[in-house]
Amino acid sequence: MIRLALAQINPTIGDLEGNLALLREQAAKAALGGADLVVFPELALSGYYPGDLLDEPAFLERLDQALGRLREATKETPGLLWVVGAPRRRYGPGKKLENSLLAIRDGEILQDYAKQLLPTYGVFDERRHFEPGQEQAKVLRVKDVRLGFLVCEDAWNDSGMEYATNPWIRMAGAAPDLVVTINASPSHLGKREERHELIRRASHRHRLPVVYLNQVGGHDQIVFDGASFAVDPVKGVVDEAAWFGEELRFLDFAPEGFRTLQGAPLDTLDIPPVPDEEFQRRQIVLGIRDYARRCGFRKAVVGSSGGIDSALVLALAVDALGAENVEAITMPSRLSSEGSVTDSVELCRNLGVRLHTYPIADLVQAGRLQFDASFQAPLAGLAEENIQARLRGTILMAFSNQFGHLLLTTGNKSEISVGYCTLYGDTNGGLGPIGDLYKTEVFALSRYLNQRAGRELVPSSILEKEPSAELAPGQRDADSLPPYPVLDTILKDLLEGERLRPAEGDQTRRALQMLRFQPGGREIVERVKHLLARSEYKRRQAPPILRLRSRAFGQGRQFPIAAHIVL
Repeated sequence: MIRLALAQINPTIGDLEGNLALLREQAAKAALGGADLVVFPELALSGYYPGDLLDEPAFLERLDQALGRLREATKETPGLLWVVGAPRRRYGPGKKLENSLLAIRDGEILQDYAKQLLPTYGVFDERRHFEPGQEQAKVLRVKDVRLGFLVCEDAWNDSGMEYATNPWIRMAGAAPDLVVTINASPSHLGKREERHELIRRASHRHRLPVVYLNQVGGHDQIVFDGASFAVDPVKGVVDEAAWFGEELRFLDFAPEGFRTLQGAPLDTLDIPPVPDEEFQRRQIVLGIRDYARRCGFRKAVVGSSGGIDSALVLALAVDALGAENVEAITMPSRLSSEGSVTDSVELCRNLGVRLHTYPIADLVQAGRLQFDASFQAPLAGLAEENIQARLRGTILMAFSNQFGHLLLTTGNKSEISVGYCTLYGDTNGGLGPIGDLYKTEVFALSRYLNQRAGRELVPSSILEKEPSAELAPGQRDADSLPPYPVLDTILKDLLEGERLRPAEGDQTRRALQMLRFQPGGREIVERVKHLLARSEYKRRQAPPILRLRSRAFGQGRQFPIAAHIVL
């Protein structure tokens, strides 16, 4: 029998000293809890993913020193085995680093396993910096239990479809009693369930119990949800750690199977489904909180238009940072409806957020006059519309600069996809919290927040009003775009396609097929394709977007700008 301590932690990329302190703190608690080994996530020492920091000589020198201090730190917990993910130098042809799992006890490295499968798809680019490990299984005995080790992607290819190598085959041949896999597995809709199913199948096929340890926390666009778990080959998932939270979780294991700390065998875990809206809320809130904290911001500011997008961003920012740390600015022009101000007032009252008013009518008029005087042409049409958005963006950035607030931009995925946004205007900001939410999801999540709170956070007047940019007289989103349910169906197919969850994919394809048979349907689809392709230059200059789906703008979708693109 051994006792495992699963350290589901939130390391910071590049903060070697801070991460080492976090490892030491959790290891000390593990030792006090009677653990035989403490398990940390993939690249826990450096944070995941360091990117081109791994090319910097100064960082690599600090990394070497941190690895030495890590070995020394393990002496503080005599007899406790530390299983830690870290970049480690290698020698010979190929890349100079390996993505390693180190098993260390009392200052001695007892096992060193290098990750074999290095992903380069989606948000991953590990082959850029790491050399694959040798095709071999690494096993280490702890008391009467033989432990086998894998690192993240190594456990994801049991189908043999993605890579020529399947580390499970050699692992099964080594016949460990328990497989420990350390991970930095990013979160998106359906990913938690996907992990459970994939690891459950591999565990069942090879008759190997598995502990899957994941990290938690937000890093730029990517959020890690934790939810580490244990799988029995027959029973399936029998234990799970906190979802979207840090936790040091203890688990006993004997060759006969997993047990509670009181010695009872663990049974199949009942995991109720979680609504998409609750997942979205947790992912965005953690993403905002960690992005602000790691970038040195305590407070945030949002431009409040009286519309649904800014209302949702404000509500989520309050959830993440607290109402006392969030401020809003309403910037009415002569074209603004009365509701753009009154709805903002009601929203901020509901949320407990301070609202500032900064009218822009005089600034717009001054801009018109000066434009005509300087260029001998009246400011009109799209240029006149966009100068309003750009003035608002300038005011928000001025507030951010003056008072040190993080500016949260309010664009949603539907509008960003088709370029229905103003570059250097409403795209200004340091982070896009809802940039991976389709417009229909923005409404759904806003209603969910009200339901969850048991009262109106987002006023019904905002939920019920027709979307409008209010940059021209009588302007409505529907005058420029297809209805949002139609637009979102098309975009889901174009942007995610086979990556959609099965039920959502089937529903999307059926709706799209029906649309194509409707009068003008094919033309609508082609128009959306055209708008999507020609708006890449705007997305390239937008702030980072928190990733919620399997394919989000940014790291996970890389398209050229100056190209002939046919979707």
